[in-house]
Amino acid sequence: MPRLLGKNIMLREYQAEDLSFMRAWVNDAKITDNLSDLFLLPHSQKDTERYLNSILNHEYSDQIHFVISEKEADKYLGQIDIMHIDWKNRFAEFGIVIPAEANQNKGIGSEAIHLLQDYVFRKLNLNRLQLNLHEYNLRAYNCYKKCGFIEEGRLRKHFFTNGQYWDTISMSILKDEYLKLRSND
Repeated sequence: MPRLLGKNIMLREYQAEDLSFMRAWVNDAKITDNLSDLFLLPHSQKDTERYLNSILNHEYSDQIHFVISEKEADKYLGQIDIMHIDWKNRFAEFGIVIPAEANQNKGIGSEAIHLLQDYVFRKLNLNRLQLNLHEYNLRAYNCYKKCGFIEEGRLRKHFFTNGQYWDTISMSILKDEYLKLRSND
């Protein structure tokens, strides 16, 4: 898998050394409350190792995983993953996490998403990239809109956390929308 180079970051392959960075956030509710119910229960060291090993061993044909890292230092900043790739219908979902507060609101997420979009649409020839997020995750919502994603709908009161039900927002971007956006850059 190629490394995807941006202006300030790169998307690179996972490495065994990334385990400690993953362990630092995988049980942190401030981070995982914005993610899926996969993080509802605590993750043991073995759980994280098993997950990382599944990526390192390329166990899933419908997933592609990248670490977001500093361009020069190769240091882990987060993760961005393509999941549920539907090769026939040419679409996929993606997820992103940038756990350290010091790395948030610096454009790292937007740059990582743009690199991923370019890879998905120009290299993999997919036609649609989609995601779901919780309505309270406004920072992510604004980032996705900035990256060209369009809100397609909401599953009302679909997600329960911290004593309250929240909507799940579905967003996507199509290849032609992405190419039009990038031609204006």
